[in-house]
Amino acid sequence: MLSARIRIAARLLAVAALAALTAGCFQPMYAERSDGTPGLREKLMGIELPPISKPNASREARVGVEIRNALAFKLYGSATGMPPTHKLDIRFTTSRSSLIVSATTGLPTSENLGIDAQYNLVEVATGKSVMSGSTFSRVSYDMPGSYQRFSRNRAVRDAEDRAANEIAENITTRLASFFTAGT
Repeated sequence: MLSARIRIAARLLAVAALAALTAGCFQPMYAERSDGTPGLREKLMGIELPPISKPNASREARVGVEIRNALAFKLYGSATGMPPTHKLDIRFTTSRSSLIVSATTGLPTSENLGIDAQYNLVEVATGKSVMSGSTFSRVSYDMPGSYQRFSRNRAVRDAEDRAANEIAENITTRLASFFTAGT
C-alpha cells in the first residue's frame, strides 16, 4: 500500500518536473512579444487585401466580396489594417452539384456548393511571392419545397456565405502559420 503511494507520488513529481522544464518553450501565437519584434497580430494587420477580380453584378462577385470581408475581419479584427508589408492575391472558382433529385418534380432537393481558391502572398517591398497555396470548401444545403424560388435563392446564398467564411478561415490559419513559423 505504501509503495503504491510512493510510486504515484514519484510519477506526479516526474510529470511536474517535465512540465516545469517545457513551460518556457511554449508561447501563444497571438501573444505580445517582449523582445520588440512585431507580434502575429501586427504582421497579419500588414496584409493588404485588394478586391477580388470577378465580373460586376455576378454571383461570384458577391462571393468574392464575402471572402474578402471575412478575411479582413479575421486579419484586422474590428480595426483597419496597418501600412501594408504584404499583399494577398486571391483567385477562386465556384461549382454546384445536385445531390438528391426529386423523382416527381425532377428538381434538386439537396445540392452541394464548392469553392476552390488559390492565394498568393506577395511582399510589397520586393514584389516577390513569399507564399502561395490553395484551399477548398464544400457545403451542402437543402431546397425547401420544389417551387419556392426565393427560399431556394436564400439557401444558395447562405451556403455561399458559409463556404466563403470557411475559405477565409483556412487562408487565415495558413497565414498565421507562415508568419509564426516562417514556412
